[in-house]
Amino acid sequence: MSERDSARGDESAPVRVGLVDDHEVFRRGLRDLLEERGLEVVGEASTGEKAIELAVKEIPDVVLMDISMPGMSGIEATRRIRVETPHTRVVMLTASADEDDVNEAIMAGSSGYLLKDGAINAIVSGVTAAARGEALISPTVAARLLNRMRAGKTPLLPLETIPHLTDREVEVLRLMAAGKGNPEIGAALCTSPQTVKTHVSNILAKLEVENRIQAAVYAVQRRLV
Repeated sequence: MSERDSARGDESAPVRVGLVDDHEVFRRGLRDLLEERGLEVVGEASTGEKAIELAVKEIPDVVLMDISMPGMSGIEATRRIRVETPHTRVVMLTASADEDDVNEAIMAGSSGYLLKDGAINAIVSGVTAAARGEALISPTVAARLLNRMRAGKTPLLPLETIPHLTDREVEVLRLMAAGKGNPEIGAALCTSPQTVKTHVSNILAKLEVENRIQAAVYAVQRRLV
């Protein structure tokens, strides 16, 4: 299911989260912070293999996944979870802003890419966005994607292959590529988050992509940002 089709039925219920990281102290601290903000942590795992077991057993709305762990990587675990429990969304929470890790995570089906040194509110926003069927990318990571394009490291695709987007949709796409969430985009464009959500859905449909991370990569490759 794509960002255009949110799977959560009762949106008033707490978002159910699984935490995957090989550092117990980090997991414990993050669990406390998430629960203080109304999220329900349904389980923890320290390896990719245990992450899959957790996802199959608890079927959380969102799994926060580290990339570098002993044994199976977080990217491979993400790929497996997306097959085993397709309604569970995976958000990468990692120290790595490496472009190759970002691209691999996107291809594995990640519904977000956040950095561990980000503010807790940014992490909560990433989790709740994923639970709604959206996907957020850290502004730092978004900036690196843009820099990679400007340095000529990302292959540029022909401009004539761009589907027809309205001027407002291009504005929204540029802000998405900058790592902005719907409320931030709405504030920047002086419109409601619901209207932004409609624009995002239209953009994803026209670009034939699953989520806003893939849309951001699309925008970079076609020199829209």
